[in-house]
Amino acid sequence: MNRFVLNETSYHGSGAINAIPDELKSRELNKVLVASDPDLIKFGVTKKVTDILDGASVDYKVFSDIKPNPTIENVQAGVAAYKEYGADGIIAIGGGSSMDTAKAIGIIINNPDFADVRSLEGVAPTKCKSVPIIAVPTTAGTAAEVTINYVITDAEKNRKMVCVDVHDIPVVAVVDPDMMSTMPKGLTAATGMDALTHAIEGYITKGAWELSDMFHLKAIEVISRSLRAAVDNTKDGREGMALGQYIAGMGFSNVGLGIVHSMAHPLGALYDTPHGVANAIILPTVMEYNAPATGDKYKYIAKAMGVDGVDEMTVEQYRAAAIDAVKKLSEDVGIPSDLKEIVKPEDIPFLAQSAYDDACRPGNPRDTSVEEITELYKSLM
Repeated sequence: MNRFVLNETSYHGSGAINAIPDELKSRELNKVLVASDPDLIKFGVTKKVTDILDGASVDYKVFSDIKPNPTIENVQAGVAAYKEYGADGIIAIGGGSSMDTAKAIGIIINNPDFADVRSLEGVAPTKCKSVPIIAVPTTAGTAAEVTINYVITDAEKNRKMVCVDVHDIPVVAVVDPDMMSTMPKGLTAATGMDALTHAIEGYITKGAWELSDMFHLKAIEVISRSLRAAVDNTKDGREGMALGQYIAGMGFSNVGLGIVHSMAHPLGALYDTPHGVANAIILPTVMEYNAPATGDKYKYIAKAMGVDGVDEMTVEQYRAAAIDAVKKLSEDVGIPSDLKEIVKPEDIPFLAQSAYDDACRPGNPRDTSVEEITELYKSLM
């Protein structure tokens, strides 16, 4: 049996944020906590939504104690802010950091037995749905607005906790490319490669099946044709990435990922490495490692990425072509090619063990070990 969980409602396209007041009214949400990170507030991105709330006389309070890799302490502060304000719902505005924080807050409010944030790691047996969350992404990458996953950093232990819970999915996703138009090139590139990683890992993960394959192949196609233009901040590029990353999220949220994410998570926890950058650097190497366990799937990845002549290629050729296409896209948008400037060699044993223990690792198409992950890290140095 396969299960698929998606938002109750999603809005797409320029101006989609204008639907938020009507959604609040229809759901009888009268006091909302607006969760958004400090930079988005500083640069006026959050204001695009709060201006609409002001115009509709919506009662809200802004909560911004959110780090790029949100911590247990951020979640605890958010829970306290929600309770103190007497909120009845959350609007999460931002990338994965804001939305992941909002998910953890929303779950704890309605499942007080899980007030210890660490208890949410893995597949937590919560009983109640999160408080209603309306998620408004400002990056085209994490797809946290449509996933049942969130990641919280345990700063004390230098590790990221991957949490998977069908009860945390936002009830409404508002995917408005205009909210992404102020992203700088570097962030656009990093989050875009994160989205491509979601699509590729979701397509080859052990849990993949026909319905998820449909989403992932389309996401690879849309992202591959849109990311370069999005980095150049064209309208078509932004719109394509807004859609492509959401489609990828529809898939991988329901079937899992693999060791690209497992290896990227500890880099974020230990060095604060941007998640998309870590994924982009690691992805081609892990694709090569996983290739023997992927059947003919790299053939269709290569096709979706626009590689010519795939049907005439041997298995070895189309696998190499798919990996080369990923490398070329990553290079074109300015992603580093290795981890030399990020990883300290003495940290590799800790990183490898953390990656092996990560919740994404079991979904990898090829069974692995701490020793093999260690060698993968070393090869990226």
